[in-house]
Amino acid sequence: MNDVHPQHQAHGDLTRRAALASVSMASLLLLLKAYASWATGSVAMLGSLADTVLDLVTSLITLYGVRLAAMPADRDHRFGHGKAEALAALFQIGVITFSALGIAWRAVDRLAHGAATAHAEYGIAASLIAIAATMFLVLYQRRVIARTGSVAIQTDYLHYSSDLALNGSVIVALLLDQYAGIHSADPVLGLAIAGWLIWNAWRASSDAIDQLMDKEWPEEKRRRFIEVAARHPELKGIHDLRTRSSGMHDFVQFHVWVDPDMTVAEVHKVMDEVEHKLEAEFPGCEVLIHPDPEGHVDHPGNALVETDLLSEVKEEK
Repeated sequence: MNDVHPQHQAHGDLTRRAALASVSMASLLLLLKAYASWATGSVAMLGSLADTVLDLVTSLITLYGVRLAAMPADRDHRFGHGKAEALAALFQIGVITFSALGIAWRAVDRLAHGAATAHAEYGIAASLIAIAATMFLVLYQRRVIARTGSVAIQTDYLHYSSDLALNGSVIVALLLDQYAGIHSADPVLGLAIAGWLIWNAWRASSDAIDQLMDKEWPEEKRRRFIEVAARHPELKGIHDLRTRSSGMHDFVQFHVWVDPDMTVAEVHKVMDEVEHKLEAEFPGCEVLIHPDPEGHVDHPGNALVETDLLSEVKEEK
């Protein structure tokens, strides 16, 4: 029960390193932006600082979430801890939304009462450094996401990607405010930043909710799974396929039709062979197969459950 699949171990190591990189960068930028915000008095800079504070909080939560998700199954969590990633992602989304609302409120207050910014060069320098550091981080996160599919790192990636636009907006706001005399630019761009953050939070929530709701795999992945299973000549049909993902863990269960004259030992041998083929194509996937005598129907009248998926694949070919 405590064994960890090598691929799950590798994915866990990658997601932990990505989360640690986020924590380290957020800590550095927090100090930099705190000084720049104090020196400039810019709402856009303040919004950027608030976002970085929350970046640090969410990155710490992400680090905890991916570490927990990588833990092996135990007596109380027989399917593992993978959904900790989705929970960490949802927490991030809540924090991002809270941050956006705070920035919007401060921007509206600035529009109503007015105030000038100062020392634009400090804010611009801090933002340029933040853009460079964030660019390196998001490129690294993209590589980790491509290899692991981590929903927590994906949410972190969307957040830090939005930071690139946020820091660019700060630069524009300071330039327009101090050098072009357009004093409303700072709070207006602050509102734009708030809207951007809320939009990204909405987009990021989809994958996390899908995992928590045990949504089926994408159709292309399901069909590839069926095609691999169908390579065994003893399988007469595949039906009642159910799939779900939990963090880096995939789970599949399905029924197969086999020759009713086969012995239990023969059927067991076939199931082992099918599982080994699937393991080779889908490393770390947990597979549960229920054999039925050919033509047997467990749930008569339920067309969704009893569709012969193997026949569908063969007909398409």
